[in-house]
Amino acid sequence: MTSKRSIARWTAATMLTAVALSACSSGGTNATAEAAGDPVPGGTLVFGTAADPICVDPNQTDLTATRDILRQVADSLVDADPDTGEIVPWLATSWEVNDNATVFDFTLREDVTFSNGEVFDANAVKAFLDGIRDLGGRAVNAASYIEGYVGTEVLAPNQARVTFTVPNASFLQALSTVNMGVLAPSTYQVAPEQRCLGEITASGAFVLDHYTPTQEVVLTKRTGYAWPSGNAEHDGEAYLDRIEFRVIPEASVRVGSLRSGDVQMIDTVPVQDEENLGASGLGLLTTNRPGTVFELLTNNSHPILADKSVRQAIQYGLDLEEYKATILLPRNNVATSILSSTTPFYTDFSEYIRYAPDEAVELLEQAGWTPGPDGIRVKDGQRLSLTILNGHSGGTSQYELVAQQLARIGVEIKIQNVSRAEMLAAVDSGDYEFVPYGFTRADPAALTMHFSTKRNNPLRLPPSELETYLDEQAAAPVAEDRQAAVDKAAEYIVANNLVILLNEQSTAYAYNGVAGADWAPGGQLSLFDAWVQN
Repeated sequence: MTSKRSIARWTAATMLTAVALSACSSGGTNATAEAAGDPVPGGTLVFGTAADPICVDPNQTDLTATRDILRQVADSLVDADPDTGEIVPWLATSWEVNDNATVFDFTLREDVTFSNGEVFDANAVKAFLDGIRDLGGRAVNAASYIEGYVGTEVLAPNQARVTFTVPNASFLQALSTVNMGVLAPSTYQVAPEQRCLGEITASGAFVLDHYTPTQEVVLTKRTGYAWPSGNAEHDGEAYLDRIEFRVIPEASVRVGSLRSGDVQMIDTVPVQDEENLGASGLGLLTTNRPGTVFELLTNNSHPILADKSVRQAIQYGLDLEEYKATILLPRNNVATSILSSTTPFYTDFSEYIRYAPDEAVELLEQAGWTPGPDGIRVKDGQRLSLTILNGHSGGTSQYELVAQQLARIGVEIKIQNVSRAEMLAAVDSGDYEFVPYGFTRADPAALTMHFSTKRNNPLRLPPSELETYLDEQAAAPVAEDRQAAVDKAAEYIVANNLVILLNEQSTAYAYNGVAGADWAPGGQLSLFDAWVQN
């Protein structure tokens, strides 16, 4: 093996530049931590969630709401400091990495058990990583984090060596995510479909009691838990005895349930309700999520959208300041790059995202799109008409504003509301024009998720130098080299308008009578330090 270095030094000194350090904070407001009084053990927290979890296996899910639930259940090998991004211990106490980030050696805690009594050790780490590899495409996010995975070698009961065929500079950050939550070895013998329905065992502070699809997920406290993340505010067991996540899709019902006291916390607070809830004395927990910004995933092989001039005109036709004033709150940010400003290695590329309607019109004219009788442009008898395929529970108003703005330059935007399954199937098949999207991850490797052509290539991109830039950022263990590669990738994406950029992902949760809730790194909810007040 090549020479090693201390992971603390490798992470702090070579992975995070001063820019990255300042950008890595969640940007959130943890008002619950400001509540007066000492923590009160016991009680049940009832949480109203907008989305059905669909699959309660952390290794398989790609839903933010589901990851919020499973962060309470599954521990990770490491965690990340929410302010600096520095990797901190969790189930692993220390680690070393070779010079090109292909070999990772971990020393593990020796006092950890899973809730069914199985022991956490190097064999469990091997079962965990091998299990994600074996899931293949089912592990939507997790499988992408271990590309080039060779295997895990058990060096000793508390020592494991993980090897890759290619450099994986973002692997440690990946290990801190919910999708890389460690499950008991026996769980990896359970069919993936059954795991989605709740047949999982983990080592976290809460145990999954049951999942009733479209209705609820119930967690109970793990008695004897004693190995929280290095980010935790206290040692020992969680304060709460029980957490009930109730599926309440309708926003007005969630807000009403919070006001009435039927639930103590809700997610996905509508923008129009944030200020009213705060003014009425209820608390707000907010964050701007790292990763890619909220965008319109664009089919670059579509006959109209294959033309860069059209994509560029659409971006120039969007008045994001009007969009912000109409749709967003003052705390929200419009996109200034493909990466959110809270993502390590972010750089501002807003020069490519400016509002320039005259330039947009000129681009369309040069591309042969001329105004039709109703103002919508036509070319060779075809209308410049495109559809946003919306498979999310909300967002119609913002897409309607997008449609209004683009109509000014002669582009017709239609909005088609479909199920999430239908939306994902359309992306997989390439039978779409625009799909709303944003990928949360506190690392620029988030770009690989949908801009790489090596996997399913959802954007239907042709081969280009972008793949080289993505490979370079994955292989660069030195901060300056990685910054250069990330900048090249981000600028290529933005300058070529591979997607249409809107705003940074932002989340607001509201609460009443809850203290100690906080954001875990990557914008997931942490309830380990939370308690309910009388």
